[in-house]
Order: sequence, then structure tokens, then C-alpha cells
Amino acid sequence: MKSPNIRTTLPGPKARKLIKQDKTYVSPSYTRYYPLVVEKAQGLWVNDVDGNRFLDFTSGIAVCATGHCHPRVVKAIKQQADLLLHMSGTDFYYMPQIVLATKLASLIKGKGGKKVYFGNSGAEAVEAAFKLARWHTQRELNIAFFGAFHGRTMGALSLTASKMIQKKHYNPLVPGITHIPYAYCYRCPYNLTYPKCKLGCVDWVEDTLFRTTIPPEEVAAIIVEPIQGEGGYVVPPPEFHKKLNKIAKKYGILYVVDEVQSGMGRTGKMFAMEHFNVNPDMIALAKGIASGMPLGALTARSDIMDWEAGSHASTFGGNPISCQAALATIELLEEGLMENAALQGNYLMNSLGELQNTFECMGDVRGIGLMVGVEFVEERKTKKPAREWRNEIIKRAFEKGLLLLGCGENSIRFCPALTVTSDEIDTCLSILEDVIKKVAG
Repeated sequence: MKSPNIRTTLPGPKARKLIKQDKTYVSPSYTRYYPLVVEKAQGLWVNDVDGNRFLDFTSGIAVCATGHCHPRVVKAIKQQADLLLHMSGTDFYYMPQIVLATKLASLIKGKGGKKVYFGNSGAEAVEAAFKLARWHTQRELNIAFFGAFHGRTMGALSLTASKMIQKKHYNPLVPGITHIPYAYCYRCPYNLTYPKCKLGCVDWVEDTLFRTTIPPEEVAAIIVEPIQGEGGYVVPPPEFHKKLNKIAKKYGILYVVDEVQSGMGRTGKMFAMEHFNVNPDMIALAKGIASGMPLGALTARSDIMDWEAGSHASTFGGNPISCQAALATIELLEEGLMENAALQGNYLMNSLGELQNTFECMGDVRGIGLMVGVEFVEERKTKKPAREWRNEIIKRAFEKGLLLLGCGENSIRFCPALTVTSDEIDTCLSILEDVIKKVAG
């Protein structure tokens, strides 16, 4: 059993030199949580350039679903690299893209055929969904959610409502988007209590929004995350999506789901929406789809993906190497990694729940599968966000060899590779417990 091994001060001498060079030549717009300069990684273990070893519970922001450099994914990449690097799936045909589209279409539940558009990232998948919704419906308005993160390109950013800095100085954005509150029951914006509320947040859409502000017949799509990611790993009530989707269908509005972070086995099922028993009209995918290779995909019913040749495309989208990595990833998910995500996710949730009994600052523990969040508060009664404590916990965990990331205003996300073991979870929680004692105990 491996364990974190910190051999130098952090950052080490090589890392400090590279960070200095980075500050000279690399855009300052990137967010850096801590001074980690990675050299190599395998599974859940990351080595920096100074030989320090870290346990990674970020998996590259939920990207390396099969762990870092899984041998079968690496083999698929190398084999394809010997055959073809690029030929542009926009203008030509090649087998890996066609085979992957066929496989993804087969994974989508619901009646009718399915088609797939390929891009390079989650933002591109969302942009494609945004444009296709307008094309298909010939409607101009859209509904999105506060707390949502859909990407940083102008269309995806217009749908995003996560952090002010993401939109600062970029207005005007795409018009016609109305943001509404998500089903964030721990901090209900309507001051209601589930289940007594009977999902009043969903009723509000039809009873108030459509009655006073937005003509529903002019709305192209409701664009929503099954579980909010950057917004704080917020899990809505089980009936939320079903009830909201029912309203969408009533008015001919497309139900577009952003599964960029929640999809590809992370919640113990191929798509998180399967937990909510809803078959959306479109699904945007990226991150874990190709275990670290750049790839985004939009799936939709064939009757919806009806745009004409030339109406949308991507030169690098569906790159053959990325497609082969995705096919290898899906095989691994189906062979047992989704099952492991459900099993280890339950273990992680239960173990965090035990820690919560000890620490007042752990206000809420929530998640499905290996998409788990802990919201930190100064005291549970007031639920006052403990953002500084959250940030200090992440910093000190890094110094002890554990990689974590924040989400929302005051939460930490736990999104390890789906290969994670109970021993690795125990190591993570041992470090976490020690750090919380020192920061907020």
C-alpha cells in the first residue's frame, strides 16, 4: 500500500523554478489552488518534479476516470498514434469516430435513434447543445440555474452563474437566458424545507416565471446539471428532474443535461440522470469520457439533431486518438469501474458521515457514487459559510500529500478516479481528519 511521501518543502526547488517561469510566460488567468508541478502519475498517485508523492482525490477535476495513465487507455492511444493522428472528422470519415458515436448512442436510454456531435471539451459540448436547441426549436430563450457552471466560451459562459470573476468584463453576453434557483435544499433560496415543500422551486417555474416574465412557448431549452458540480456538488431531491422535465415537455421545451462532470460512470451509473429516471433530450459529455485526452460529445435524439451540413463543426473534434481512448475508457467502466464507483462511493459517504459526527464544521455531506461534497460552516445552526477554513484545509492537505479541490463557496469535492480502493479512501480521510482538527477542531 502506497502512502504520500513529502521529501522537500513545498514547492520544492525544481517546482519553484518552473513556477517562476510559468508566471513569466503563461496566462495569469488560470486558477492555481496550490503550487503543484506534476511530473508523472499512475492510478491515484501523482509525483511532482521534486519526487514528492501525492494521493490524488481530484482525478484532474474528474477527468481521469480510469486513473492516471491506465495501461489499457495508454495502449489504445499508442496503437492509434501509429495509424492516424488527425484527418478532421468535420470533412472526412474515419473509423474511431464512427465506432465511438455508435457506442455512445447505444448507451443513451429512451425511445428512438440517437446521434452524436464531437468537440474537444465540455464547453464545446454545451455550446453545441445551446446552438442545436435554437436551431431545432427556432426559439430564442433559455433557462439555466444559479450555481451552474457550463464552461468559459461565450455561449457556455452566458449559461454559467457560478462565480462573478468568470463573467467580469465580458458583458454583454448572449441574451435571452434566465437564471433560476437550483434545488439546493441545504440552503433553500425559498426558505422551504424538503419534503414538506413538495418541490416548490419547480412549481415556481410554471406558477410565477411563465406567468409573469417568460412566455414558455418562446423557451428553447432548460439547461441543467443532474448534480451541480462547480456550484458545490449539490444533489437535488430525487423527484426534482422528473417534475422539471414534465413542465418542459408540457411546453415543448428541450431538457438539456450537462453531464460533463457527473457522467461516464462517476455516480455508479453511466450517466447521473439514470438515478433520477429521466431521459433527457440532449446530454453534454466531456471530462471522464476519454480518461485525460481532450474530447467532448453532445448526444441527442436523431429527430432533434436535425441541423444542416455546415451549420456547426469542429476541426479537432472527435480526434481519432481521443476516440480510441474513450472506447477503452467505456470498456473499463462497463467491466467493473462503475460498480466500484458505487461501492467505494458508499464507503466514502459513510466514512465522511462518521467524521461529520465529530466535527461541527462539516455542515453537510452529500453526493452519489464518487461525486461527493462536504460543505464547511462555522456553526451548523447558522450555516455561516466557512470559506477560509475550507481553503486552509485544502492547503494543509496538500502539504501532507493529499490533493483536494474546492467547489461552491465553501465546499470540498471528493472525485477520485473510479479505480479508488477503500485503503486509499482511508488514507485520504486520515489526512483530512488530522487537518480539520488543526484548522477548525
